[in-house]
Amino acid sequence: ERLGTERMLPLVFKMALPAVAAQFVNLLYSMVDRIYIGHIPGIGTDALAGVGVTTSLVILISSFSAIVGGGGAPLAAIALGQGDRSRAGKILGNGFILLILFTLFTSLIAYTFMEPILLFTGASENTLEYAVDYLSIYLLGTIFVEISTGLNSFINAQGRPAIAMYSVLIGALLNIVLDPIFIFGLDMGVKGAALATVLSQACSAVWVLTFLFSRHASLPLEKRYMTLNRKIILSIFALGVSPFIMASTESLVGFVLNSSLKDFGDIYVSALTILQSAIPLTGFSQGFVPIVSYNYGHGDKQRVKDCFRVALITMFSFNLLLMLFMILFPSTVASAFTSDERLIETVRWTMPVFLGGMTIFGLQRACQNMFVALGQARISIFIALLRKVILLIPLALILPHFMGVAGVYAAEAISDATAAICCTLLFFWQFPKILGKIQRSTLRIS
Repeated sequence: ERLGTERMLPLVFKMALPAVAAQFVNLLYSMVDRIYIGHIPGIGTDALAGVGVTTSLVILISSFSAIVGGGGAPLAAIALGQGDRSRAGKILGNGFILLILFTLFTSLIAYTFMEPILLFTGASENTLEYAVDYLSIYLLGTIFVEISTGLNSFINAQGRPAIAMYSVLIGALLNIVLDPIFIFGLDMGVKGAALATVLSQACSAVWVLTFLFSRHASLPLEKRYMTLNRKIILSIFALGVSPFIMASTESLVGFVLNSSLKDFGDIYVSALTILQSAIPLTGFSQGFVPIVSYNYGHGDKQRVKDCFRVALITMFSFNLLLMLFMILFPSTVASAFTSDERLIETVRWTMPVFLGGMTIFGLQRACQNMFVALGQARISIFIALLRKVILLIPLALILPHFMGVAGVYAAEAISDATAAICCTLLFFWQFPKILGKIQRSTLRIS
């Protein structure tokens, strides 16, 4: 009920800041993980490239959880806004079963075709060993990844962002502590980094399930709703396919970028691993999406508009400042990950090229997540495909013929800027029409 009554600005930040804090810690964990790997004596640069190559497959596997988290959670919030708690419970229960099925499917394929996939995604003879060492252990924790990321959004949808934040904090902080113990203390190297990640994700998953099965959850995970329902599953997929494409195309792009960069040398794959540590303010969307979805289901046009205004200004400003810092101080950023002077120099000139278009990417994040929150699956899918599949992949394959290795990095900047502008224009064209539907629905209800 607070989602529909509290003052908008404090509410958005109350909902979003825990998710942002969790994302920041998660980003810190990811960076620390790569920093430790990059400083392994004698093998740091190659190990960094090997782990970077696995990132694309890891993103692809975890992106299946976005079907449930990005599709099911907004639908559950809309159902709660409409007062239909039974439907919200069924969405959560069916989502849980789907996550288990996704785990079985992705793990089987990944283990069966691990080496061919890694070679296709940019691993070389020098880096394949480290990629296999990391991924073979990481895959043991697939079920924990799916549950913790897929169900965490349902905690936010209940207006409990602090609980959702703790699930990420527990895993990230534990990982930061375990990394040096396993990598250096027990001399496990890359395998130690993977084992630390698996144990940390297991703790996050236990936290999420403990809350959802408890009496403290206003939308609990109940056994009676865990029977697969065809209509519920189709509705989850209908909206969840957009967040899935948004996440999985990141993986597809990683495949293309890494395989293109491998032709120029492993040093450029290592550089990309550092460059991809720059993550936009995705955590903020976890805070404002439930608010928009609830009020959209409740028929409150003004609150939807107010929430979007806060989200747009915040996400654009934060993203711009973050990208400008990394563009202006690339050597400082690179030095945190490695002491290899050749790698630092590579990052110094590639980072401004790679991140140039991402300076305005906050616009796309805000508008695209608004489409998801409002249940506009088709538009959101188009935007996801536009940035990565229609623009980035062809550019990454074409530009190197004219610009050399710089063309691979420039492809990211051009596609990010173009997609952000197109998404923003499309949203402001469609938004009044969507709000008009809210008015008509409200009139019919009254």
